[in-house]
Amino acid sequence: MYNASFAEAVLIVLGHGTDLNDQSSAPVFQHAAELRRRRIFRAVREAFWKQEPHIQKVLAETSAPRIFIAPLFISEGYFAGQVIPEALGFDASRILQHAAGTSSYCLPVGTHESMTQVILARAAGVAKQFPFPRAPKPAETTLFIAGHGTGKNTQSRLAIERQVERIRAQDLYADVQAVFMEEAPRIAGCQALACTKYCIVVPFFISDGLHVVEDIPVLLGEPERLVKARLAAGQPTWRNPTEQQGKLFWYSSSVGTEPGLAEVILERVQEMAKLEERKQM
Repeated sequence: MYNASFAEAVLIVLGHGTDLNDQSSAPVFQHAAELRRRRIFRAVREAFWKQEPHIQKVLAETSAPRIFIAPLFISEGYFAGQVIPEALGFDASRILQHAAGTSSYCLPVGTHESMTQVILARAAGVAKQFPFPRAPKPAETTLFIAGHGTGKNTQSRLAIERQVERIRAQDLYADVQAVFMEEAPRIAGCQALACTKYCIVVPFFISDGLHVVEDIPVLLGEPERLVKARLAAGQPTWRNPTEQQGKLFWYSSSVGTEPGLAEVILERVQEMAKLEERKQM
């Protein structure tokens, strides 16, 4: 049961955002709408770092005894763990005192332990949805968890590497590998990494934005002109399964649209609420 004091709190679901693709912001609106429907908070607002409504503007317009900022990001990397909290004035405690009360900056949803089940559900779901010539068994499949990666912050890849370790420990798949757009091992070379004929790629991204629907399919081997043509026609940019270098690849949607992420956001808020209480003791 959620703390009754949340009735006077405002929750801000924070996304990266971009003006290049409408789908980038969709998960923020999706999960904010679900949390608004539950009426746990006085208000639930959407905010972004790179598009309207900008987080600084939303904060300036918000006055409440408690404000929780929940970053809908995959990792505590360059933006969610460094640039944004610093710009908003948060220190390592993640709690700010202001005239009306307190503001708390939660941990990103992507580092929550429940994301393991989201990844596994995505992998099983895409194989079941497209069983051609048959749904591959996990024991004969290489599972790739695909991330962005960046040289700007070493924390960026840790969330994905932790998920790889957790899923490997379950011994479900023949192999589990992390691959990245901008770091090694790279998505573009995953065919050589696969130890099996069957491969499933789960993009560990929040939205089905341009990285997921355009960049990664091209890195996986689809011709760029074909991907762009499918995208312009409103068609899926990857056909499941697609053969690449003698191996069959299934490619799922991003993890961020999973409905259960609303519950993860609430758990992140609960964590910060408990931390606030301990600091006041």
